[in-house]
Amino acid sequence: MVLTKKIYKIGVVGLGEGRSIMSATLQSSQWELIKVCDLNETVCIERAEEFNFPHWTKDYRELLADEEIEVIAIYTPDQLHFTHIKQALLAGKHVICTKPLLVSLGDAKELIQLVEETQKKVFVGQSSRFYEPMIHQRKDFEEGKHGELQTMEAHYITDGRWFLKRDWSKDKGFSWMYNFMIHAVDLVRWYMPEVEEVVGFGRVSKTSKEQGIDVWDNMRFLLRDSDGRIATVSGNYTLPTLGREVEPSIGCTLRGTRGTTRSEYLNLDYYTHFSGEGKKKNNFDEKHGYFFRFEGESHHAGEYQNYIEYFATCLDEGKTPLPNVTEGVRTIAVMEAMQKSAQMGGSLVRVQDILEEYELAEYYKN
Repeated sequence: MVLTKKIYKIGVVGLGEGRSIMSATLQSSQWELIKVCDLNETVCIERAEEFNFPHWTKDYRELLADEEIEVIAIYTPDQLHFTHIKQALLAGKHVICTKPLLVSLGDAKELIQLVEETQKKVFVGQSSRFYEPMIHQRKDFEEGKHGELQTMEAHYITDGRWFLKRDWSKDKGFSWMYNFMIHAVDLVRWYMPEVEEVVGFGRVSKTSKEQGIDVWDNMRFLLRDSDGRIATVSGNYTLPTLGREVEPSIGCTLRGTRGTTRSEYLNLDYYTHFSGEGKKKNNFDEKHGYFFRFEGESHHAGEYQNYIEYFATCLDEGKTPLPNVTEGVRTIAVMEAMQKSAQMGGSLVRVQDILEEYELAEYYKN
């Protein structure tokens, strides 16, 4: 017997990045878009015209009060995520929130408690997990084709100098780590969820300083988990790159006793070398149009569609979607440990100490 999948009804707040989630929901058979919201009326009108979708508002409270809406998708500025998630949970909605879940751990305990009290799902939209090469790499990993994982490398490297021209890059709280490097950190935590220790360095380039921005734009970290496995996380954001043919913006390499693989973004390339199979290059260019729907590659709506459909399936089956709130909070704890290590000139920092500092350790007992 084939069960009919439920169609979930969603509201979206924040229509910059939320442009991709609008595309995703409108093209998915598992979702119905009910209403969207942004403080900027011009953006609302632009989206209404682009998608022929007239149901918009500037007042987030309208989404919260709409009994038809079951899920709120949050794509507002990072510093507003906690407030908007809390309001959605208290209104009885499930939540999809873009990364980062939070900008610090100060609100993490209250958020975890709210999820427990409301019994609603909070799913973190870590989109890189839902990109085609990364999907295939994960499948191979879960099938044991890598053997015993030994080390891994993840990076997010891009020439983001144009960001420095934008006013919001000068706002307090702007962070290349939380806005960009988090993709690489999440990929590490996907395979090494119990990261225990971190050490690393950050550097501010002359390029940033000339724009009056004193935020690390070049970073290197080592992470080690409870099994002693080691990962490197790298990021460069204000320097010329060698181009995607040489260094794709996001890369994830797994090295195990029986195989090594590398998944790449934006290239749609996936390289494998498994015992008995030899070296292979897999390419998924035929899916380029699915993943990138606007202005070349400026938005990656296909990943959003993949993850909202995964979320819907989890709701159908009563499963916890990952990353959930506790996994998302732990990723932020790892990043706070990374930040602290760099601030201390490369000292080793334990993630457990960060969790204890914010009274979160009880949620991560084995």
